Amino acid sequence: MRDPEIEFALLAVPKAVPELRRTLSEWHPHGPHPDVQLCVSELLSNVIRHLGEGTPVTVRLTRAPGRIRVAVTDPDPRAWPLLRSAGSDDETGRGLALLDAVSLRWGVEQGPDSKTVWCELGEG
Repeated sequence: MRDPEIEFALLAVPKAVPELRRTLSEWHPHGPHPDVQLCVSELLSNVIRHLGEGTPVTVRLTRAPGRIRVAVTDPDPRAWPLLRSAGSDDETGRGLALLDAVSLRWGVEQGPDSKTVWCELGEG
């Protein structure tokens, strides 16, 4: 059985997104989990977009019976993500709406020198 938790410390750069997606597809017991891959991609992309390339992050996935928790921690406790409605002509602004649509729940936890954006998905 694969480890129920996996954690990566990395720099948030565009090439890390597809590399992490590939690694995670090997971790999930049933192969690629598209919603997990989508959430990791969106959360990591948000760090790149809002805090800048090269920001150090920790990505943690935890499997529990019937659930997978995805958590991305970055070093800026002030830059909180906001769920917004993107217009049909907007080129950005849909990431958290996608995360909200596919996850069971999501949120933000603030630490003294960091924040963690997390979501929980069904195991399926």
